[in-house]
Amino acid sequence: MKVLVVGSGGREHAIIRKLKENKLVSEIYAAPGNGGISADAECVNIKATDIDAMIDFAVKNQIEFAVVAPDDPLVLGMVDAFEKAGIKTFGPNKAAAILEGSKVFSKELMKKYHIPTAKYEVFDDPNRAIEYIRSENTYPTVIKADGLALGKGVIIAEDFAQAEQAVRSMMEDKVFGASGNHIVVEEFLTGPEVSVLAFTDSKTVKPMISSKDHKRAYDNDKGLNTGGMGTIAPNPYYTDEIAQICMKEIFLPTIRAMVTEGRPFKGCLYFGLMITPNGPKVIEYNCRFGDPETQVVLPLLKTDLMEIFLAVSEERLSELDIQWDKGAAACVVMASGGYPQKYQTGLPISGLDENGQCGQATVYHAGTKKEDCTYLTAGGRVLGVTAVGENLEKALSSAYDAVKQISFDGCHYRTDIGKIK
Repeated sequence: MKVLVVGSGGREHAIIRKLKENKLVSEIYAAPGNGGISADAECVNIKATDIDAMIDFAVKNQIEFAVVAPDDPLVLGMVDAFEKAGIKTFGPNKAAAILEGSKVFSKELMKKYHIPTAKYEVFDDPNRAIEYIRSENTYPTVIKADGLALGKGVIIAEDFAQAEQAVRSMMEDKVFGASGNHIVVEEFLTGPEVSVLAFTDSKTVKPMISSKDHKRAYDNDKGLNTGGMGTIAPNPYYTDEIAQICMKEIFLPTIRAMVTEGRPFKGCLYFGLMITPNGPKVIEYNCRFGDPETQVVLPLLKTDLMEIFLAVSEERLSELDIQWDKGAAACVVMASGGYPQKYQTGLPISGLDENGQCGQATVYHAGTKKEDCTYLTAGGRVLGVTAVGENLEKALSSAYDAVKQISFDGCHYRTDIGKIK
């Protein structure tokens, strides 16, 4: 079977390495892929959002199955285009991807179907938003851009001045472009955060192993929000009791709500949750595998991933008994100096072998390119170094051991992954 994976980051690398385990998968293409992915798949220089070029390539090369991993092409309707061309695809169509594509849509859906979430208000006028924040006078408060913003469109404001600056930067300065035309202002929830990815064919929901992301750039949760600086799985705060509550009050109601709305969701649905004193609540939905959550969840998957993708595509997920490793996994992200703001690229990376790997850990390439047998930095998040162990302590120790063997100028990473609440 010839498979095409759309995307260019660590998440896509993790998906590709897992798909390689299926003996029926004869060829894997990645578009556009990256330097490290080129060791595991044939990279094709097509932008992830170029739907016409992607479909043209897939048809000409007789691709039998496509995986659309990033949010942008999903929200633009790439899955619809693949299916129209007669190619089976993993991922939600455009109508369903709005669950991530619009924070306003997702919050209104949760209100309508009584899915637990934070109290919120929606604004299209910056002055009205600022007046509301002033009148509420409760901090921290959370300000979210409506549309996609590379995982950085959420500001937690500690006081009125920060909140006003966040509103004006999104709505007037357009730091996130049109994504800031509407904003959501919501209450700040407290409690441990949990990420749960789930396979769904719009009828059945099969949650994956829980994970914990570390969003802030620096140790002790300091610095700006990033796309994610590291992950662990399973999440120690996600108990069997909490899992049952989430299935009953969040997971199934969300899938059923989307069907009722005429937007059945097929693919991977990411539930960003907070375990508050009043029970689990939804912080956000993503319409795809999380990054870097995928880099710790998929290494623990025992069931064949290609089989799951086919079952989701063909709406027979209920037939599968998905099995998971009993151990733990940890991923440490190695980022460019300055990330998530301005950073330099094109710097040589040392400590990797010819396949871009290092020792017993698995190195997922997020932002690299390969020139003359040398791996170079090509993004903010450069590498995700993942290790699996019989427990979290051993997985973390192995991951950090590998991180210490890899280096590039300005490299920074958090030293407290898996060690904070």
